[in-house]
Amino acid sequence: MKFSVDRILTTHTGSLPRPSDLVALLNSKELGESYDREAFSGRIRRAISEIVRQQVDTGIDIVDDGEHSKVNWMAYARTRLSGLEEIDSPVRFRGPTRDSLAFPRAYEDMKVMLAARSADIVPKRIVRPRAQICSNAISYVGQEGLADDIENLKRALENVSAEEAFMTAISPSNLELYYENRYYASDEQYLAALADAMHVEYKAIVDAGFLLQIDDPRMATHHNRAVNSSIDDCRRFIALRVEAVNHALRGIPEDRVRFHTCYSINIAPRVHDFELKYFADLMLKVRAGAYLIEAANPRHEHEWQLWRDVKLPDGKILIPGVVSHCIHLVEHPELVAQRIVRFAELLGRERVIAGTDCGFGTSGAVRAMIEGARLATQRLWSR
Repeated sequence: MKFSVDRILTTHTGSLPRPSDLVALLNSKELGESYDREAFSGRIRRAISEIVRQQVDTGIDIVDDGEHSKVNWMAYARTRLSGLEEIDSPVRFRGPTRDSLAFPRAYEDMKVMLAARSADIVPKRIVRPRAQICSNAISYVGQEGLADDIENLKRALENVSAEEAFMTAISPSNLELYYENRYYASDEQYLAALADAMHVEYKAIVDAGFLLQIDDPRMATHHNRAVNSSIDDCRRFIALRVEAVNHALRGIPEDRVRFHTCYSINIAPRVHDFELKYFADLMLKVRAGAYLIEAANPRHEHEWQLWRDVKLPDGKILIPGVVSHCIHLVEHPELVAQRIVRFAELLGRERVIAGTDCGFGTSGAVRAMIEGARLATQRLWSR
């Protein structure tokens, strides 16, 4: 994993805007509708090639496939693991959160807005949400789809010059959230089975020569969903899930792994986000070489000061979000540079890579990140 040796490197957290025709194809497949497999594969291959080149042309150093083969960051796993299915039943995890209870009108308005946006993207295809469950033994069966993803990214990188490339994969903890356990005798057994299965995907990505990014928003968001839990309850919950992800990462070099957690994409009042000070030590126990966190979100921008007291382990990298997904404004490059410099002065410039808070759909903000990294480089390397 490269460090910012002679300049501040830039990256992002994975998901990038998909072309509208690709969105339609991905939704058709997800909904079980008929589709032309050859045309589908060809369109994904072209989309990945296009998004990789766009990242490089924009100035991003550490790139990925934009998750363009996936309908979203987590649903892809249903076809890669045995034992998972959808049934007609209430969706367990979509209950109230601390914030939706505190601001019911704002969150109801957000639901209406998201439903309207979905109807525009996928007309006449909105169906009632179905519960996703684990109904049988878990094992990894997605080797073919994973091999396609790896090959598509390798091809896309052949004619561009990027510092490094990464691929994203969901964490065992988030699989546990989205797919309710109705088979294993305990949470621990279920987590272990998920970790064993995802180890196959994690190892294949690293063996292919890519950085592996584990996406685990649940580490940061569990507190908001678990409305009656205490801080200690949440820490115990996270500690068990850290053990699970480390089990999934066994035998994989730490310096090939990035770990990402965030507070999801809800653009609404948020006063109950779990503060980084309550779980930073647990996050740093994940066997990764780099950690991606939200740091531009107005609710969390002040948390850069935490790193005065929390020691980032030697040889590790921090990738703070320096542009946010939860505001409609595009930050000025000067502000982005200030954010980068704060972290660099605390941790050492070589151990900071500029990133985004979460998956991104705004190219203007990414360009602000690139320009902000350039300004920060000028300041940090002129001293």
